[in-house]
Amino acid sequence: MIDAVGNPQSVLLLGGTSEIALAIARRYAAARTLHVVLAARPSQRRKDAADQLRAAGNDVTELDFDATDTASHPDVIDAAFATGDIDVTVVAFGVLGDPEQAWRDHRTAVELAQVNYTAAVSVGVPLASRLAGQGHGSVIALSSVAGERVRRANFVYGSTKAGFDGFYLGVGEALAPYGARVTVVRPGFVHTRMTEGASPAPLSQTPEQVAEIAVRAAQRGKELAWAPPALRLVMSALRHVPRALFRRLPV
Repeated sequence: MIDAVGNPQSVLLLGGTSEIALAIARRYAAARTLHVVLAARPSQRRKDAADQLRAAGNDVTELDFDATDTASHPDVIDAAFATGDIDVTVVAFGVLGDPEQAWRDHRTAVELAQVNYTAAVSVGVPLASRLAGQGHGSVIALSSVAGERVRRANFVYGSTKAGFDGFYLGVGEALAPYGARVTVVRPGFVHTRMTEGASPAPLSQTPEQVAEIAVRAAQRGKELAWAPPALRLVMSALRHVPRALFRRLPV
């Protein structure tokens, strides 16, 4: 349960080795120690993340989670809630892929669709059921500005994030009568392992900066947050650019 001053006591990270998800957990843990459920594939990265959180005084449970194994997802959610309510869930897994390979190679395109959208729905449905049942809790769903208006430069990835966006905004509407909330966060370029080697875009952020925005938005009950906030104005303008002109822009 959320404590008397509004801090969560338990956090589930779906994609528990995500740098942004871990930054969100650390930000919550700065206010009070947490029970953290790290759901990710078994790896040294997961072990290191768990060890770092434990060293800071948090109680950590590691769960095996494979985004592509959708049949296992209801059991993963059940295991995450097995020891009690979950106050905050961070949906933070995804793949970027090579944008040109993604529309030319069948396997790459399907992987992006399965991980970024199908798996997000697959965990979202049993998660929503749990939150409705416990009558409280919040979800931070990490999307991308790429889904706001899909660009030629990365349209396969962008289309998966557009679907992700629509699903989690809808889950938020569905959960509202039950007392649970969803905050969709749309970061721009973030300096992480996933973007290593890519040229930084304007208004780029660190995982810690995105985490600060995400946590503040969730605490305020916001349905949608941009990271950084200035991207809202940029994307609002781009959304209304005629398609013939939009395809000529260097975006």
